[in-house]
Amino acid sequence: MRKSALLPILRSQTQGELLAWLYLHPEDEFTVGELAAQTASDISTVSREASRFVEADFLKERRQGKLRFLRANTDSIIAEPLTRLLTATYGPVAVIDEALASVDGIEKAFIYGSWAARYHGESGPIPNDVDVLVIGNADDDELFEIARRCESQLGREVNLHRTTTAHWKKAAEDKFLRTVQSRPMVQVAGDTSTGV
Repeated sequence: MRKSALLPILRSQTQGELLAWLYLHPEDEFTVGELAAQTASDISTVSREASRFVEADFLKERRQGKLRFLRANTDSIIAEPLTRLLTATYGPVAVIDEALASVDGIEKAFIYGSWAARYHGESGPIPNDVDVLVIGNADDDELFEIARRCESQLGREVNLHRTTTAHWKKAAEDKFLRTVQSRPMVQVAGDTSTGV
């Protein structure tokens, strides 16, 4: 279990991802399976962490047959400060993933730079901005508007850069893309099974 470098008061990355997804989607409820897929964790780990958070009153649960639905406990006294803390640390994945989901022409998108490095466990201060690389032929004006919307939600600058799929595949010829590929990245859009 990987420790959280983004929010060291949590004992694992999975805890941060689970809480962030639920608290940044406070009106929605999700099954344990959906949360496992969203956090790229196994179902037993998510179920175990969720049980701890339900017991601590961070989450609410509802059972329907064999399904277990979870949502943020927005009635808790800690809901507002916890949401702000999660937005500042784990928020970029939840916010940017959702913002890019409806955009046509995106093959893949990654968060890179210092935020991605912290996400992958490199120590250092919480980054003041988030760098996003979009691969594909999405409309630049639409991406600019999405970046501004994400900035408003995250309370920090979102630097969005777009490149074509062909250019990404020839990254060895571009110093910037070579650097991006050589450092930690976190995928926030696109099919994880393709080789783009």
